[in-house]
Amino acid sequence: MNEFEIMDCVLLTRMSGLPPALNLRELRDRIATCHPDVIYHHFCETTLAPSFDYPDYRNHFAVWAKHSLGDEILAERLGIIDPYAYTSIEDLRTATLEIIEERLSELSIVPWARVGHEFHFMKAITVVFDTGERIRHPDELDSAISRMTNGSIYFHILEARRRVPLGLDDFSAWLQNLEGDWSHYVHAITAIDVIFCTLHELQKDLVRELKLIRGKKRKKP
Repeated sequence: MNEFEIMDCVLLTRMSGLPPALNLRELRDRIATCHPDVIYHHFCETTLAPSFDYPDYRNHFAVWAKHSLGDEILAERLGIIDPYAYTSIEDLRTATLEIIEERLSELSIVPWARVGHEFHFMKAITVVFDTGERIRHPDELDSAISRMTNGSIYFHILEARRRVPLGLDDFSAWLQNLEGDWSHYVHAITAIDVIFCTLHELQKDLVRELKLIRGKKRKKP
């Protein structure tokens, strides 16, 4: 049986080189022209950033709209975007711009952020490394995941959805390539809503569901 190689990763975050946005119109203009890595960072890498803790909104744009612009309507619209539902960053960019354009058309005054609360455009390099840990059998999944770092959870569940096969986490991809029927594990993993929760919550959900499946298997005659 093929072993699952447990990887880990960290983010090296840096300024993108874009000037900060002071108001909603500038945010729109910067998003329209920024590098795709900037959009990916502010939508997808937020959960791995240790300072990000806004359970109601899972991307930086929504958080800024709420806390710096004071626009809860825009924050809600941006906050429900699932970045992994788009096949490309350009599609995600287009969807984001459409929401901002719609909001601008509804407002009589362009909202501004207070001095010191501008939106700073960042991007990051993901440094990936092998932990040396291996999963040798699917029944070891819940125990192994319970010991993983946030970096491993992010890499194998969220970042993996940008790799081939598109939209699939590494655990499910591994299970599908093993001999035997492991669809019960795959269904348990893919049924979890991975977008609107923290990495710690995602880890707990995975462990709970996989442990439940393993327990049911043992009770079968």
